[in-house]
Amino acid sequence: MAAPDDPAGGEHAPAEHEPELLAVRRAKLDRLRADGIDPFPPSFPGVVPTADVRAAHEGLEAGAETDAAYRVAGRLVQRRGQGKMAFLDLVDRSGRLQLQARLDVLGEERMARLLEQVDLGDIIGIDGTAFVTRRGELSLRIDDFTVLAKALRPPPDAHYGLRDVETRFRRRELDLMASEEARALFVTRARIVSAVRRFLDERGFVEVETPVLQPLYGGAAARPFTTHFNALDRDLYLRIATELYLKRLIVGGLERVYELGKDFRNEGISYKHNPEFTMVEWYEAYADYEDMMRRVEELLPAVAQAAGVGPEHPVDFTPPYRRVGLVDVIREATGIDVMAHQGDGELAAAIARAGIDIPTDGLEWPGLVDDLFSKKVEPTLVQPTFVIDYPKALSPFAKDHRSVPGLVERFEVFAGGMELGNAFTELNDPDEQRARFEAQVRLAEAGDEETTPYDEVFVQALEQGMPPTAGIGVGIDRLVLLMTGRHSIREIVLFPAMRE
Repeated sequence: MAAPDDPAGGEHAPAEHEPELLAVRRAKLDRLRADGIDPFPPSFPGVVPTADVRAAHEGLEAGAETDAAYRVAGRLVQRRGQGKMAFLDLVDRSGRLQLQARLDVLGEERMARLLEQVDLGDIIGIDGTAFVTRRGELSLRIDDFTVLAKALRPPPDAHYGLRDVETRFRRRELDLMASEEARALFVTRARIVSAVRRFLDERGFVEVETPVLQPLYGGAAARPFTTHFNALDRDLYLRIATELYLKRLIVGGLERVYELGKDFRNEGISYKHNPEFTMVEWYEAYADYEDMMRRVEELLPAVAQAAGVGPEHPVDFTPPYRRVGLVDVIREATGIDVMAHQGDGELAAAIARAGIDIPTDGLEWPGLVDDLFSKKVEPTLVQPTFVIDYPKALSPFAKDHRSVPGLVERFEVFAGGMELGNAFTELNDPDEQRARFEAQVRLAEAGDEETTPYDEVFVQALEQGMPPTAGIGVGIDRLVLLMTGRHSIREIVLFPAMRE
């Protein structure tokens, strides 16, 4: 139901009426001030969540009265009735609660102010008494009310919400205001993050913070964002990963470390890519990638439980998870043995002969292998799967496979048709690491834009001695997508990157 001054219904009011609606609301603001009422008071102490009110009176029969008094606050989202009695709906972070305004309780002046000067969208504070209506709905009878923030713009329509998807993502505050589902989604995201932290804390990992602005980016194959530091007159990079700094902490003796925060990659936007995204990376001394797979098999069920994932979810997080070699799974899907086509142009020619429609121009062998996998295999991996044992050229920080030449001890974990995490038995031989960096430099010189730059400081850190170590990076945004069943990263990031 629209407010009396807003017959067209919030967001759906025609644009030509907007100046009139704003003027009406400002006039009400002026009236409140003229009556000596501060429409933006500094505080309202003693508020309890509306969920506490509901929990305290669960099971009361229709028509039941109580003498329980509560102070609640939130946004006014609906109003029904006029004259001697009106019902209003209040929404706070914990849910919705019906309010009852009665003339014989508030008196004529305050009843008129509530119905005529308070609009949908206003933040109000309520002191009231709990009861149950004859229809069985728990409500608060309003004993007193306070305007806490006068809304100068009408809210989205209470029934239809925000229909325009672009507006939902660009103006997330309106989306949250209009949709209980949206609010619940981001609460679930917060629970997932908390579950990841709790999982690592309980296993003796130490949370650390490493630089976001870095003199040299590294730890992944991606293009960085560049910025300029005026005080030092030098360019810096927004980090693309935390890997190299975290492994330097392993060298320093912390042994189990993790960081959960933002990374930035100057790449395209897709349903599963945002240029800034949240990652957790953790590193464990004296472990290998087999140990890390076991960690993941413990983590995913714990996160699913925290997210409230039920048996109807299409993904079964019960371990153990399937394991399959990268080379094998590409051969199964395409008929191409990538390890047999490593010469110049050989893999591109094999792709063409197989009639596989992926671009090959300008891509070196590692890029072609990655494209074959991401286009032809990854979308098919719905149930949790470890794809293991990658070619060395794709993995500049992973230790050589202990039994298969040309491969390294690396896995990526997939579920729901997308990558969730990337892990290695970490390379700790400084001479081999230097050679891997030099190979990346050669790829860059050949035109590959997504290579890892040479980092001499990191090599010197390895020369101090790093114990055998396993490490992994897990995408928090991908976890949230998977656990909540959403289909686009823009749905589960509060303020995603958008085109102008």
